Amino acid sequence: MERSKIIAIVTGAISVFLAIAYLILVQLLDFRGEMIPAPISQIIWLIS
Repeated sequence: MERSKIIAIVTGAISVFLAIAYLILVQLLDFRGEMIPAPISQIIWLIS
């Protein structure tokens, strides 16, 4: 097998691994529940 084909296969495998890891990360973050915004008093304190 040529070197370029090996590099293409390895790169593709890394790409698939990263895609699956990203999907798992998104699912884990989604299970945390609804995002609740910070109270207005804290937002005003940060701006000033």
